[in-house]
Amino acid sequence: MTDIRIPTPNGEIDAILEKPEGDGPWPSIVVLHDINGSTPDLRRITRNVASNGYVALAPDLYSRGRIRCIARVLTNLATRRGRAVNEVLAARDYVRALPYTTSSVGVAGFCMGGGFVMITATKGFDAAAPFYGAMPGSYGDHFEGSCPIVASLATRDPFVFRGEPRLRKALDTHDIEHDIKTYEAGHSFANQLPMQPLMRIAGFGYSPEAEAHAWRRVYTFFAQHLRDDDVLQEAK
Repeated sequence: MTDIRIPTPNGEIDAILEKPEGDGPWPSIVVLHDINGSTPDLRRITRNVASNGYVALAPDLYSRGRIRCIARVLTNLATRRGRAVNEVLAARDYVRALPYTTSSVGVAGFCMGGGFVMITATKGFDAAAPFYGAMPGSYGDHFEGSCPIVASLATRDPFVFRGEPRLRKALDTHDIEHDIKTYEAGHSFANQLPMQPLMRIAGFGYSPEAEAHAWRRVYTFFAQHLRDDDVLQEAK
């Protein structure tokens, strides 16, 4: 694992880079953090991505100062444009240009990051995997021209209203290939965050069973859309 700086239209930002063992080349996944930012859990996730045969790049959207950046990033999420969106796309361009990657790049993200996955699914990625993510406002025609999407949602999620039917209708309208599943779990079921007992009381919390199943679906779906070979490698 390497902590790096990557160029963006507004200057360099921090990022985590993790790659599989061996020589490659490999497809890539841009991993977008939740509202907590770049955490030890994000490093755990990038290691998981790399162990399944993908270069993982996780840009830190709070690189320019946490308090100021949280407000700006949430504003960008609400408006679906701005510096944070540009930084996600810059991460895509950076990882695609590495000498040991292929041209295929997916994007995966959690909570707030899942919202940015949905925003950028129409902006040049080859597959997208939002985990309990949503965009504020109407989906309307947003997904016209989107890449294929594999979405993982939760039944106990106060932040994502009517997540599966709303997303399915929007994707069906534009004939976008998709795999959507809602788990009997709470928001953040794929994140190992602090204060788990308190989070479970609030209906949130980590679920190893739901996380493992969701990632198996994601890796199977991504293998179909990001790999050059015809072999679907078993997810770890």
